[in-house]
Amino acid sequence: MSTVPEPPYDGGCLCGAVRYRVTTKPLTLYACHCTDCQRQTGSSFVLSMIVLADAVELLRGQPATFSTTTADGIPKQSRFCGDCGSRLWGEPPKYPEIKVVRPGSLDATSWIVPVGHIWTRSAQPWITYAEDAVCSPTQPEDPMAMIHAWRERHGA
Repeated sequence: MSTVPEPPYDGGCLCGAVRYRVTTKPLTLYACHCTDCQRQTGSSFVLSMIVLADAVELLRGQPATFSTTTADGIPKQSRFCGDCGSRLWGEPPKYPEIKVVRPGSLDATSWIVPVGHIWTRSAQPWITYAEDAVCSPTQPEDPMAMIHAWRERHGA
């Protein structure tokens, strides 16, 4: 099991035009296997690191914004590099107090281990889960479920 390092965590886009810093530890980190995330990333899932909104500081550049509404009516707003297209974080309109950082855009990623997986009913059939992972076939009914699981594993 990886240990969560002390912040700050610096990150940025592939081309380096946008750089940012996260100044607090994550509230949680999980994988989403929904078909929207698969399509958006061109991969089998996306990793989501939830942090307080004011913990993300822009160091360089200005990310572009993409807004959409999912098939089930949930609005989403994403920040990405307008030059190289790297997705950096999301800003859910329903929860303005948080940002959903794409932890693969951090400079140091060896500690990134999801505490759980959501939308597993859409997961690719070859995906396996850690024995202690919290798994939900769809969106968890309790929006705090992954945060509680993270706290149990890593402390508050």
